[in-house]
Amino acid sequence: MRSNIPFTDTEFPDVIELRDVSQVYKSDGGPVTVIEGLNLLVEDLPGQGQFVVILGLSGCGKSTVMRYIAGLQTPTGGEVFLHGKPRNTQPPVSMVFQKYSSLQWRTVLGNVMLPLELRGVRKNEAREQAMAIIEQVGLLGHEKKFAQYPLLSGGQLQRVAIARSLVFRPDIILMDEPFSGLDVVTKYLMMELLTRLWEEYQPTIVFVTHDPIQAVFLGDDVYIMASSPGRIVERISVGDLPVFGRNRDTMKEPRFTELVHEVTDALHRTPSDAIDKGATEP
Repeated sequence: MRSNIPFTDTEFPDVIELRDVSQVYKSDGGPVTVIEGLNLLVEDLPGQGQFVVILGLSGCGKSTVMRYIAGLQTPTGGEVFLHGKPRNTQPPVSMVFQKYSSLQWRTVLGNVMLPLELRGVRKNEAREQAMAIIEQVGLLGHEKKFAQYPLLSGGQLQRVAIARSLVFRPDIILMDEPFSGLDVVTKYLMMELLTRLWEEYQPTIVFVTHDPIQAVFLGDDVYIMASSPGRIVERISVGDLPVFGRNRDTMKEPRFTELVHEVTDALHRTPSDAIDKGATEP
């Protein structure tokens, strides 16, 4: 079973590629295939990077795909490439998890400095770079607090994680439902913050969610995943919306509403209707 998405390899550089990936687990009842024929190609678009959203229902394998890209898990079949090279030859990428991942025994500043320390950046330089990104994410004045709840709110803890992921200017950032535990207002503030940071740094971001509104607001390409087994079955371009500068006013535009309905309909079509469209070899 293969994805019906005909990924076209253009002249732009490849950043991430998952090629005919599958995942099979052993069980008492025999092998269980949870992902099969999954293909994904993310290219580096000049002057913007790319913001890819993977959308699917719980249990379809979205987080597993992120672990493949991060190098935290190896698929039982298929290949994973970063920048055209096998994943196992590549350095770590930045990842923001669903649950708060800050080191509670370190301050906000200490958490954000950590990636630079691990890369051997001198302390004064690391501090300067960390403070700059702390200010950008709106945490100035909190840098001496320990990165733990309730000293910091949930939204602030995720800002720490985002700052830590950006401080060394990575070209790939993975975000696995990072706003799922936040209240509605904080969630939208974080979405706007993320779009501003993407515009400034222009990395390739892969963002996992089950929320169509988040998917349309953040992404320039939305990939729908089906389950049983997990695979990408539909691609929806959000190119009608501005690449950068999206805000709450963007959500009031008729085209935004249309795209949210389009993505929601695609999500409800999975898995059966999407397969019936006919599979195309990627």
